[in-house]
Amino acid sequence: MIQTFLLILPFGLAGAVSPVMLTEQTVLLATPDGRSAGRRYAAGAALTLLVFAGVLVTFGRVIALPEEPKLDATLDIVIGVFLVGLALFLRRPRIHRSKKRHHAPRFGAREAFGFGAFSMATNLTTLALVVPASKIIAASDLDFPLRDLMVLVLVVMCSTPAWLPIALTAIAPGPTERGLRSFGDVIERRGRFLTVLLLGGIGILLIVHGIFNLG
Repeated sequence: MIQTFLLILPFGLAGAVSPVMLTEQTVLLATPDGRSAGRRYAAGAALTLLVFAGVLVTFGRVIALPEEPKLDATLDIVIGVFLVGLALFLRRPRIHRSKKRHHAPRFGAREAFGFGAFSMATNLTTLALVVPASKIIAASDLDFPLRDLMVLVLVVMCSTPAWLPIALTAIAPGPTERGLRSFGDVIERRGRFLTVLLLGGIGILLIVHGIFNLG
């Protein structure tokens, strides 16, 4: 179990870096019904990710992946190339537009669940990192409930931008709101760079790992 956790940990931490979802959650919390909308947004995002990872793990076990908790060398390279390509794509200069602050979405708490599900379903960066992590879980020798526990751990890590602001706001509303505003400004300026760095670094590691394990 510990070995499997250590193998999925880098993917979970990298998947937790999602500037877009953090910004969306921060904006939702600033609305009149912010906490309720934020909880629904987090639930929608987490449930979507849970279904995605659960399907991958179930499918992986059905096709009888190797029992050792490690990635196939060829798949290492394929996923690594994809992550590096995604990092290069995200590194492209953005089209400069008039700077505008993010405005609150024009819907209430009831629609926030669907908004969270949609945001996670279109978050290609996080989903791309969940694929190899899910394969590691599927290939491990863990049985229920430890295998499902690893899936939950992965989902919790990768959905951090959706649920962490809610948890911090419940504990310390004032300082959290000020901190989120400051952190949101940092993410807006540097979040893209951090995402590119994490994707590129993990992609290169996977490519090197795959090359050394070919044959």
